[in-house]
Amino acid sequence: MVDRAEIEVKGGDGGNGVISFRREKFVPFGGPDGGDGGDGGSVVLLADPSVKSLRWVSQKRRFVAERGSHGSGKKKHGKRGSDLVVRVPLGTEIRRQENGSEVFLVDLSEAGQQIVAARGGKGGRGNSRFVTSTRQAPRMAEKGEPGESYIIRLDLKLIAEVGIIGKPNAGKSTLLAVATRAHPKIADYPFTTLEPAVGVVELGYRQLVMAEIPGLIEGAHRGLGLGHAFLRHSERTKVLIHLLDGSSSSPLDDLKQVDQELACYKQELADKPQLVAVNKIDIPEVRQQIAEFKRQLRFLERPAHFISAASGEGVPGLIKEAARLVDQMAGEVKVEAEPQVVLRPLPEDRRIVVSQEAGVFRVSSPKVEQLVVMTDLTNAEARLYLKERLARLGVTRALEKAGVKPGDKVRFGKIEMEWQ
Repeated sequence: MVDRAEIEVKGGDGGNGVISFRREKFVPFGGPDGGDGGDGGSVVLLADPSVKSLRWVSQKRRFVAERGSHGSGKKKHGKRGSDLVVRVPLGTEIRRQENGSEVFLVDLSEAGQQIVAARGGKGGRGNSRFVTSTRQAPRMAEKGEPGESYIIRLDLKLIAEVGIIGKPNAGKSTLLAVATRAHPKIADYPFTTLEPAVGVVELGYRQLVMAEIPGLIEGAHRGLGLGHAFLRHSERTKVLIHLLDGSSSSPLDDLKQVDQELACYKQELADKPQLVAVNKIDIPEVRQQIAEFKRQLRFLERPAHFISAASGEGVPGLIKEAARLVDQMAGEVKVEAEPQVVLRPLPEDRRIVVSQEAGVFRVSSPKVEQLVVMTDLTNAEARLYLKERLARLGVTRALEKAGVKPGDKVRFGKIEMEWQ
């Protein structure tokens, strides 16, 4: 199972507006009729219960939404680009690389929950949109805005109500197989399970989702053994079943070591409700030690369970107690509806920030950057229009206050120009 992927997402570019004039046989003075370009499609990540792995996402790596079509004459607007919907498993956490660091965005933990990972670019306006009383025949149109582009990291964490933890070879796979319909790999050597396994327990009309968290060893919180790759899967569980190997030289030491690894990785894991179960009581030597185990584990908040995952002895009682704790916790948690999250809305910030670095003036403003990137700087009329808009928006005044002179370099987002 692939449970981590890093992908590139890019919204579709907006279509270009067009320069066009109405020309008909009996209309000698037809005016401008250039249509607008269509908006680009967005990349949307959607939580889908039918998807179980990030494998296909990690293989494709790059997701680009459809671009908007260009406008045309007779004021015909271009077609909007289709959104690209990327289906991911429930329990996928989304992080975005931003300025050299990762920013947590959202946890897609509910079916149908979605997030706009990269917004499509806005379509450019055609020349018919620039007609004024003093500009009767504009020979300019806007370019389409480029779609947003990000590097996104996806982390899949299993969503299970009960997690089975313990040292390697404690019998976790056997317990999961006996209690549920799962068929994990079972053998008599450590680290048999190399990926988390999930099963469903049928308790009448009640279903309980259980996950086996692969074996933890000393130093797992630092990445040793199976390390971080599987410790994080235990974060979503409500209740942990801590399975101890009754045939171990010191089950109590095993208990303390695994609890310490949980706490070192994240204290919230160590604070989760735990049911402790001593396994392999079908072995005569282990059954003879039950009284001693009870004495060693008398500090526990609730009695330890003594089971045989191989024969099924004691397993039903353990599962019923786990279900009771899960239901108890569900009653204590207030569930609030989570709205759809959009990574970056349309530019609304009207603040203009001017800074200077290495002799280049930098103007930071989403609205102004969008205006410049959609301007056709090869068109003299478009450049004049841009200069007028910058003056009306207060950019010219802000730059002059910062000390800009004709001939200086000014940067708007990724576009650098010479100030005139």
